[in-house]
Amino acid sequence: MSDSATKLGDETRGETLADYWPLISLIGGAALAAWAIADGFSSVDMRTFMHAYMGVFLLVFALLKIFNLSGFQDGFVMYDLLAKRVKAYGYAYPFIELALAIMYLNFIAPNFTYWATVVVFGFGAIGVVIALRQGLDINCPCMGSVLSVPLSTVTLTEDIGMLVMALILLFV
Repeated sequence: MSDSATKLGDETRGETLADYWPLISLIGGAALAAWAIADGFSSVDMRTFMHAYMGVFLLVFALLKIFNLSGFQDGFVMYDLLAKRVKAYGYAYPFIELALAIMYLNFIAPNFTYWATVVVFGFGAIGVVIALRQGLDINCPCMGSVLSVPLSTVTLTEDIGMLVMALILLFV
């Protein structure tokens, strides 16, 4: 575990907006791109916007992880329940996100895509909750090793946000 992966002893870490600026920028950029994509279909409705948003968001975050697969896997295995037991899952996860991104952007097998999102992000959220309860202080591998954002309730919110959006798309 490298110094860039853990930040033990920094008690102010994750307490300021600046700590989350890379994440906020990516979320905002994904929302703007989703709006532009949805608007390109002549009218922005919630379903089209959510598909575009989830597709762009997952694409960006998958690529951040793929830039340094082993760095991502090293952090991911510290809190993800499946990656702790099956090392290959840590390497496969960014490609699962990438596949989901393409499926959202192309409206491929929507019901399968929604259920897969619920399973992947629901399971991921459980691992984040356990890590947060244990007080694990690591850089969130959700942004790969490219950007430094602490694993926190923001990470949990991302997982739950993806899960909720998939459920909305599934049942509305």
